[in-house]
Amino acid sequence: MSTLLVKNAYIATMDDHQTEFSDGGLFVRDGFIEQVGRVANLPHEADEVLDLSGHVLLPGLVNTHHHFYQTLTRNIPAAQDANLFNWLKTLYPIWARLQPDDIFTSAQTALAELALAGCTTASDHLYLFPNGSKLDDEIEAGLSLGVRLHASRGSMSLGESQGGLPPDSVTDKEDIILADSQRLLERYHDPRPGSMTQIVLAPCSPFSVTGDLMRESAKLARQYGVHLHTHLAETEDEEQFCIEKFGYRPVGYMESVDWVGSDVWFAHSVYVNAAEIGVFAKHNCGVAHCPTSNMRLASGIAPIREYLAAGVNVGLGVDGSASNDGSHLLAEVRQAMLLSRLREGITGFSLSNDPSRKLMTARQALWLGMRGGAAVLGRTDIGSLEPGKCADFFAVNLNTLDLAGGAVHDPVAAVVFCQPRRVDYTVVGGKFVVKEGQLVTVDERKLAERQNKAARRLVAQE
Repeated sequence: MSTLLVKNAYIATMDDHQTEFSDGGLFVRDGFIEQVGRVANLPHEADEVLDLSGHVLLPGLVNTHHHFYQTLTRNIPAAQDANLFNWLKTLYPIWARLQPDDIFTSAQTALAELALAGCTTASDHLYLFPNGSKLDDEIEAGLSLGVRLHASRGSMSLGESQGGLPPDSVTDKEDIILADSQRLLERYHDPRPGSMTQIVLAPCSPFSVTGDLMRESAKLARQYGVHLHTHLAETEDEEQFCIEKFGYRPVGYMESVDWVGSDVWFAHSVYVNAAEIGVFAKHNCGVAHCPTSNMRLASGIAPIREYLAAGVNVGLGVDGSASNDGSHLLAEVRQAMLLSRLREGITGFSLSNDPSRKLMTARQALWLGMRGGAAVLGRTDIGSLEPGKCADFFAVNLNTLDLAGGAVHDPVAAVVFCQPRRVDYTVVGGKFVVKEGQLVTVDERKLAERQNKAARRLVAQE
């Protein structure tokens, strides 16, 4: 048995009461929080003691949508100024050259970036497996970093020859996809509280898989009790594709293939109407909001206020690092808050003519990144600092230049309103992944060298 005592921090627990302590601490035993509260009420000894005087302590952030492998194709010139469909067509041929080592290295890179931004649980969507690549390569990387991973076994089966968007070279046969999905479920999925690895089934999108694969994936997921994930309603191009190909708008198409329920969450969901938001709410579907990616690809602004008003669970995602070019989830919290405010301005919001409507606050944005993300992934053991939950948290030193003049007024809001930065500590299950601003579980310099070498090789073959 091991214990950890954290003391003297400003703590925001993100519990149902939004409890905050100016002299707070945690007592952790074997990876789970045993006590949280004021330091005076906590044990005074532990196997390890961490004094966080001058720091704000928050629950670990939860990333609900990513494509780790895309960290290898950030900032590709030909894809810098493209919308979604053209961006994909530019990058598919490059991604077809990925090797198993590339999957491992890029996953380590993405997870390291996430950990340095306070993320303790990440969901990734890997949907192409060229040259012998497997989801196992990503899972190995997750275990090596020490960040909780929801590894999505994605898939593409509808190639250009069948009317889909991706080239046939990056698609797979559906019987192979389903057999590998079952293998991964039986080998890796751990549903227990505190689990480090869970498997998700995730056909890529309506324009890259068949309706049969959607239905069969849903059956398999429900047989094993795991979650389902896909891209949905990201762009107007996708909406038109679904109407022409299937005779439905994207949400209607999901209903037709049995893809609605509390075990389903969708990435983006920008182009939805009020009735479709009602479908999400009725069936408890979740949404992964990816504000930076949606701006980068000029996709639009998701109706987050409407989702929340309807009771839809919403989490945050940095999305693929070729449509965001970074994996800074704390920056995504800030972006979500600012973009929500921008949308209110575009739609004519005014406190003077509608006092019942409020701008998204810093704490509400953090809630999306913590409690919202946990709900979207179907986890009740993470997202807040409470007894019985995982000891997943991050801490930021408030006595730095980029927070000077802001943290003294409101330490919690400062980490959102002020310029995003690296966190000082990230702890997952009571174990340090980031300590004093440095990665503990991987050599950052050597990882960057491996990443750059792989990225150069992929592009050099153009």
